[in-house]
Amino acid sequence: MEVRPVEIRRAMTVAEVAASEHLFDHPVRTEWAERFLRSAGHHLYLAYEAADAAAPVGFVSGVETVHPDKGAEMLLYELGVAESHRRRGIGRALVRRLADLSRERGCYGMWVLVDTDNDVALATYRSAGGQDDGVCAVVNWGFGQGCENSSQ
Repeated sequence: MEVRPVEIRRAMTVAEVAASEHLFDHPVRTEWAERFLRSAGHHLYLAYEAADAAAPVGFVSGVETVHPDKGAEMLLYELGVAESHRRRGIGRALVRRLADLSRERGCYGMWVLVDTDNDVALATYRSAGGQDDGVCAVVNWGFGQGCENSSQ
């Protein structure tokens, strides 16, 4: 399989986000995309196979969190690569770009939640320099306002 370089660019418009919809878990909602793009500390990078490509082949999103006694860190919120473009280093390049941004913005670290049986994601994150720090429990509160209502 030929490995071609990708261009990674920050998403700046709702149109760019909408053109990425095939990479997301659910349809893009304009109001949520607008809110994401205008929210300080929210970042979305898109990978394109060629500089003139219309549709991205991958994305990574991150959200900066700041705490009074810890400073800023980056949550790698989601990573997605089109199935036809996997195993080409695109995911690793996107994660590294977000890590570079994290350093540029003064974050002391970056983290991501991963299912312990998601070997592909774990391998991608490790290949981009991440280290597994052990077992983590996730506790959720569902308020019925997010993606579970995306079909409405």
